[in-house]
Amino acid sequence: MTDLPHPLLRPHGKDRLAVLGETPLVAETPEDLLDDETTPAARFFIRNNGLLPQPAGDAESWTFVIDGEVEQALRLSVADLKNRFETKTFRMVLECGGNGRSFFAPQAEGNPWTNGGVGCAEWTGISLADVLTAAGLKASASHTAHYGADPDKHGDAGKPSISRGMPLAKALDEHTLLAFAMNGEALPFLHGGPLRLVVPGWPGSLSQKWLTRIWIRDREHDGPGMTGLSYRVPVQPVAPGEEVGDIPSQILESMPVRSIVSCPADGAVYSAGTRLLDLRGAAWAGDDGVSKVEVTVDGGATWIAATLTPPRNRYDWTRWRADLPLASDGFYEVHVRATDTRGRSQPFRAANWNPNGYGCNVMHRVAVRVG
Repeated sequence: MTDLPHPLLRPHGKDRLAVLGETPLVAETPEDLLDDETTPAARFFIRNNGLLPQPAGDAESWTFVIDGEVEQALRLSVADLKNRFETKTFRMVLECGGNGRSFFAPQAEGNPWTNGGVGCAEWTGISLADVLTAAGLKASASHTAHYGADPDKHGDAGKPSISRGMPLAKALDEHTLLAFAMNGEALPFLHGGPLRLVVPGWPGSLSQKWLTRIWIRDREHDGPGMTGLSYRVPVQPVAPGEEVGDIPSQILESMPVRSIVSCPADGAVYSAGTRLLDLRGAAWAGDDGVSKVEVTVDGGATWIAATLTPPRNRYDWTRWRADLPLASDGFYEVHVRATDTRGRSQPFRAANWNPNGYGCNVMHRVAVRVG
């Protein structure tokens, strides 16, 4: 991988992300660039479903609408949000639903994410719950539907690039934000500025960028990204590569437990005589917490527990460190395994194959050489 940013990313101040698609623009972050407690915007992954919209001339006057099953439809600008509601800041993980897709065999449909479709930034904004309370939810309200300003991948502004939604229970979580700032600065255009949703713990496709409308519905939303196999997985296990046919599916909601080694980078070389590896990385678990992180250098025969740094708030990732003793010079493969608060751990090999490659959380592996 080159040390220079991809030409498409240079105008946006991005670091050396790996571009997975140009139209729409999609790029993932190498694991060794995810070594910060708070992911800088320059190192935050990019996922678009359509073309980029026209940038806002004035961020403060950008407006969006809340309508549908509410007592009073609201049209609010970014300035209105700041003036009328309590501003909150949380450090939270945002992750693509297809993160890890390339580890499925046979290959699944979609962008070939490895482990880099994730980042953990400080998001500042207004709890969506506060705005929904101001609008007044009717008894019939049950789900949201999200719309943004980005046209579809063919440039048709009349067709949404994606329009997903969630049950009200998730929308009313105080951590679900109408975000206008990222890491203490105005939300970058490439990450949905001036206004986006941030729906932590669930697939990033719910976190609508360039937000223009939230439609409150009396049923599950059926927009693009909600039907067929989009962000859905079979309700029962299927054989890898099997046609799912009429097997019922369910929407992917809370993301599975995952972890990465952010240092050392894969392929690192240490001087002869090195007998202790200083490892560090991150772990996260959708709606749940991380209970432990372990590392192995012998294929899982033995495990060493990592030291965990408590998350700052719910949906923050858990940073970890571990000292890994080595018996001699030579070649080593390090695997990291996280376990969530429900006792679910990452597998060595993906066991939940599905046609669109969602929710793959195999252990991250880095190879190092000593001497």
